[in-house]
Amino acid sequence: MQLNRLLSPIEISEIVGSDDKEITGVTADSRQVREGSLFIAVPGVSVDGHTFIHKAQEAGASAVVCEHLPEQISSSVTYVVVPSSAVALGYIASEWWGNPSRELELVGVTGTNGKTTTATLIYEMARLLGYKAGLLSTVCNYVESTPYHTDHTTPDPMTINEMLRKMADAGCRYCAMEVSSHAAHQHRIAGLRFAGGIFTNLTRDHLDYHKTVEAYLNAKKSFFDNLPSTAFALTNADDKVGEVMLQNTLASRYTYSLRAEADFTGRIVEQRLDGTLLSLNGVEVETLFTGKFNAYNLTAVYGAGILLGWERDRVLHAVSALVPVAGRFQAFHSPGGVTAIVDYAHTPDAVVNVLQAIREVIGPKGEIITVVGAGGNRDKGKRPIMAREAAARSQRVILTSDNPRFEEPEDILADMEAGLDDEARARTLHITDRRQAIRTAVALAHPGTVILIAGKGHEDYQEVKGVKHHFDDREEVKAAFSVNS
Repeated sequence: MQLNRLLSPIEISEIVGSDDKEITGVTADSRQVREGSLFIAVPGVSVDGHTFIHKAQEAGASAVVCEHLPEQISSSVTYVVVPSSAVALGYIASEWWGNPSRELELVGVTGTNGKTTTATLIYEMARLLGYKAGLLSTVCNYVESTPYHTDHTTPDPMTINEMLRKMADAGCRYCAMEVSSHAAHQHRIAGLRFAGGIFTNLTRDHLDYHKTVEAYLNAKKSFFDNLPSTAFALTNADDKVGEVMLQNTLASRYTYSLRAEADFTGRIVEQRLDGTLLSLNGVEVETLFTGKFNAYNLTAVYGAGILLGWERDRVLHAVSALVPVAGRFQAFHSPGGVTAIVDYAHTPDAVVNVLQAIREVIGPKGEIITVVGAGGNRDKGKRPIMAREAAARSQRVILTSDNPRFEEPEDILADMEAGLDDEARARTLHITDRRQAIRTAVALAHPGTVILIAGKGHEDYQEVKGVKHHFDDREEVKAAFSVNS
């Protein structure tokens, strides 16, 4: 593709060299540069792409997009100076792949909790209604029914647009996409045209990256700030910052709520561990989901379906046919009458939501054993809060390892235990080995006990010292049940 075409959608401060040349590839990774490549030097969290411009030149880069010129200029390279390389990368990636987001109805979902479930259910609903659809999510990316592995909630711009191109070429009409705060802040979604955006909720998370709750909020808000006037913006009116998210959006504004009148109103009529009777704008629907947090997710999904133009009765029918996302309030039952819930809950608010959902079903006298840890090299401030919230809502708590990454598991558990008073500590076990923690919880359980295993959900690995070892909470629960049956 010609360089001048790739540059057409971006703001340029200066060009040194000719823009009339053929580009053979686009990358922000100097290790992927080949002869004729366009290298985009993006300042990152830990490294600055500008320090690798010389390597890109040596590897045969034909052009470089940067925020400032390097000290040594090559006469064979065209230098394009821009205000933001990250923004430029998004637009150039879209252009390189033929702007696939313009060929799809792309719906972005952002918020602390519920992104994966909401995005996945929109994708599933589209397919239930007979439409071809794709998904970009934490668990897995899909083009129709074909899975593509993912390492990030929101991939880099080249990967996003490559996936969207696959969807468009496969005839997909819709795509649901998780939009993380990191991705919004790093402009990974720049250049995409969204048909709609959904806000789920905002609670404490990722402060290791954003530093403050305000910065975290603003990162998510920027997604709505940049929505076009042709899009819809659907927000959770029950969240304290729900209205704030839409303050500056050009999109058409809509609300959903479980507590007040809204454009899309959900009401829990009856709930069990295996489902909920939910009222959506006054129509009762039997669903396979449990918990108030899932009622919010389903209400948002219902609203999105209506705003995408799908017929109401077909949407309601689809809601009743939707199934829970892997690792999100996923229930397992033992022959002895014990239930284990595997859930991705890895923030204090998510842990509270899941435990409240369990308590609402089993009543005040039912026994809950919670197995919970916290990830290493992440926000340390939430660790004692998670332990305290778990202990406040469970009869027994087992603190265990999550993904310790490059931290010592014992140090993480010590941070968690610091949130417990003497009474809670007396009901808490400290078992670093996660497999043993799960087996202990099952051994301690009685008929009717519900075990919550929180933090990893769909993940099938445990990350220790930079190495991912196979570990799946769901497999461990089944194994523990078989041993204790």
